Amino acid sequence: MDAFHQRLTELRRAFHRDPELGFDEMRTKAKVAEHLHGLGLEVHEGAGVVGVLRAGGGNRAIGLRADMDALPIHETSTHDYVSENPGVMHACGHDGHTTMLLGAAELLSREPGFDGTVVFLFQPNEEHGLGARAMIDEGVLERFPIDEVYGIHNLPAAQVGQVSTRVGQICASESLFEIEITGRGGHASMPQVGVDAITVGAELVGALQTIVSRKMAPGCGVVVSVTEFVTDGARNVLPGRAVLRGDVRARVPEDRDAVARFMRQIVDGVAAAHGVRMSLTFNTEFIEAINADGPTEAVIRVARALGHDTIPDRPPMSFSEDFAHFSAAVPGCFLLLGNGTDGPHGQPLHASDYDFNDALLPIGAAFWAALVRDRLPQKTG
Repeated sequence: MDAFHQRLTELRRAFHRDPELGFDEMRTKAKVAEHLHGLGLEVHEGAGVVGVLRAGGGNRAIGLRADMDALPIHETSTHDYVSENPGVMHACGHDGHTTMLLGAAELLSREPGFDGTVVFLFQPNEEHGLGARAMIDEGVLERFPIDEVYGIHNLPAAQVGQVSTRVGQICASESLFEIEITGRGGHASMPQVGVDAITVGAELVGALQTIVSRKMAPGCGVVVSVTEFVTDGARNVLPGRAVLRGDVRARVPEDRDAVARFMRQIVDGVAAAHGVRMSLTFNTEFIEAINADGPTEAVIRVARALGHDTIPDRPPMSFSEDFAHFSAAVPGCFLLLGNGTDGPHGQPLHASDYDFNDALLPIGAAFWAALVRDRLPQKTG
């Protein structure tokens, strides 16, 4: 392991030991800002951290984005840099994403080889879909205008350094719904006296599954999941109130809107059938992530030039990414970088024994640097 790789590994493991949840990444932000200052970059702190590096006299600028937040998961790994914050861990690789981008800042500050401006975007709270929006709302794109934006996410169970992406929709939207049922509770021995909210809720759970199976086109990629079912019932008490919460994924806004419409029809119909009151909320926090043609072609071109195994038209991912808010504002590309197949590197994202692969750190940093030099080429002659 060379000195650069060793530095990145130590930095990544320091982030891993001290994970912080979304919008509470204070120590993480301080480490990022300190590192950027040490490299001589212009540094700005707000909701996230922004580093600016200029070279030459070019007026084009590109943004490179990494996420910093961790998850509310208790780590079960046995390595010597496990989380020191109980119930919080980097189970999605954001520690690695942040470190790769800091590595790219080091490479580019040491040997620029580009003409223009690179804006390094270290954002908070990706996991709840709120961090990119927070940075945009405070004016990051007006204060640091960019022509294109790029984001990397590691992909477990893919060979180390494999680059996969696609033009068009790359990640699904995520919408959260809540349905509150108000019936009439009563004694478990006399169900005919009231309206049992749990029975109504159970019918509703089954009815919601018909949205995908009978109301949407096969293969559309929509997923409707009820993830919580909470009632005020007890051992011999029929509940008079129930709350269902869940998650909807969609590949295009039209399908997302259709799900909300069908959900309203089902809620109204089941409520009328049982004579209960129901309320529905449906909120979209993650929109669909869309990759633009030019940036995506550049990612593939650079990956191939560096010798990466490359998948230029991978199927869309079912997970959501708030990078989508950046790429909705500026043409961009979100790509997946293989994390490896062995041990914790191949475990699913958000697993309690997942770990980012340190072998990927210099690979990702070098990819970022090469992409910058491709998109902001120095003038010849």
